[in-house]
Amino acid sequence: TVTVVSLAPFVGVMVTSFTKIIVVLSLLRNSLGLQQVPPNVVLNGMALVLTIYVMLPVGMDMSERARSVTQSSNSTADAAKEPLRDFLVKHSSAHERAFFLKTAQKNLTPERAAQLSERDFVVVVPAFTVSELSAAFQIGFLIFLPFLIVDLIIANILTAMGMMMLSPTTISL
Repeated sequence: TVTVVSLAPFVGVMVTSFTKIIVVLSLLRNSLGLQQVPPNVVLNGMALVLTIYVMLPVGMDMSERARSVTQSSNSTADAAKEPLRDFLVKHSSAHERAFFLKTAQKNLTPERAAQLSERDFVVVVPAFTVSELSAAFQIGFLIFLPFLIVDLIIANILTAMGMMMLSPTTISL
């Protein structure tokens, strides 16, 4: 039980939308030119609340499936993990899943490698995490770009006016 409790934060970060949300919020804060406003605790809190909102249907489906199975704890866990697996497969790219499947098969014995599929958690979790990080940086770039363009335009205007010592970021804010 101690092992399960100690892995809970890892699971909460790696198999939910938390990673994507916190990266996007951090990049948004940086694109605004703000260093510590809002603080990291506030960003993490916002990301946690948004993650709960996004993951609520998956969690409810997992709970519903766990309640419907009443035989053993093993079959309960197997039934409950399927909605999570579906979520991870849906939000990970096929290219990433194929890469991690091939990599996992290279590291395993031939007998175990033959049993491994593209839907196993050892393949789906890293594929999901990499896909989420990739999407987060793409979103962050699209958010960052307009702020960068505005900063460059303001910097050019200030330079043309001879006001080189004035911070373009402060003016653009």
